[in-house]
Amino acid sequence: MELVLVTGISGYVGQHVATELLNAGYRVRGTVRDEAKSASVLKNLGGFADTKNLEFVKADLLNDKGWDDAVKGCAFVLHIASPFVLAVPKDENELIAPAVEGTQRVLNAAKRAGVKRAVLTSSVVAMTSGRASGNYGTDSWSDLTANIGAYAKSKTLAEQAAWEIVKDGEIELVTINPGFMLGPAIGKSGDGQSIAMIAGLISGKLPMVPQVAMGMVDVRDVAKLHVAAMKDKKSAGKRYIASTAEPVAMSKLAATLRGAGYSKVPSIKAPNFMIKMMGLFDREAKGMVPELGRMISYDISDTVDSLNWEPTPIDKSVLEMAASISK
Repeated sequence: MELVLVTGISGYVGQHVATELLNAGYRVRGTVRDEAKSASVLKNLGGFADTKNLEFVKADLLNDKGWDDAVKGCAFVLHIASPFVLAVPKDENELIAPAVEGTQRVLNAAKRAGVKRAVLTSSVVAMTSGRASGNYGTDSWSDLTANIGAYAKSKTLAEQAAWEIVKDGEIELVTINPGFMLGPAIGKSGDGQSIAMIAGLISGKLPMVPQVAMGMVDVRDVAKLHVAAMKDKKSAGKRYIASTAEPVAMSKLAATLRGAGYSKVPSIKAPNFMIKMMGLFDREAKGMVPELGRMISYDISDTVDSLNWEPTPIDKSVLEMAASISK
């Protein structure tokens, strides 16, 4: 049984990935910043997988300590840990430092330990931020000279740092670049930005729906693609887009939720000028501004063909996410 390191195992994506690995017969070692989180992760995953082959290690993306121990004996490393927040931070380094420095720490430790392959959770925002509306593939990179926001900048710089580290061929790298993630959380750990947004819709906290459309994906699909990319020998050196081919409007998600009986979900669309005005004093609104009016589609053919991916319908994803939030 091969041992796989999962960084950020307590997060929204990390728990789904760990579940996939355990059910596929791998031993899993998960990193946590706070050892107290281990108990809740163990409890959460216990409802979905046999956890006898699950262990934990303490490691922080901003500290060298613990990473050599974390990767010791691992055949693969799945580097998932990285913050996702829509709100624009006061200091962009709050996001950039853990994303870039953390990626460097994890991959360099993996190289020292002789790990065969690493799979990095990147994002479509590392591909298309600052770009005009259009269709994009895996050869695209975000425009760092544009005002793309701290999150997109952090994901772009982190992925570029990862590819730089593996240039010497000592370790294989594959990246999974997801769109906006939907789908149920495992346990009560769902504190991600996408969960917060859907929770805001179904609770009525968001009085209007922003007029943005994005590539979207089910979190369970993202987990399956991580494991598939880890195992597929031909995937070394590839970037895989995990997203709907066409952008999905937030208003469509809202309509789906209202149709399922979530009566507090707003039907009124927020005028773009209002989002821009709010962005002057609200950091979450400011984070939406670059997406207003953009229509980005993706070439997902390689993901579908190479990894045998059958995308989960987004309506199913958002409804099951809402049900998990409402428990």
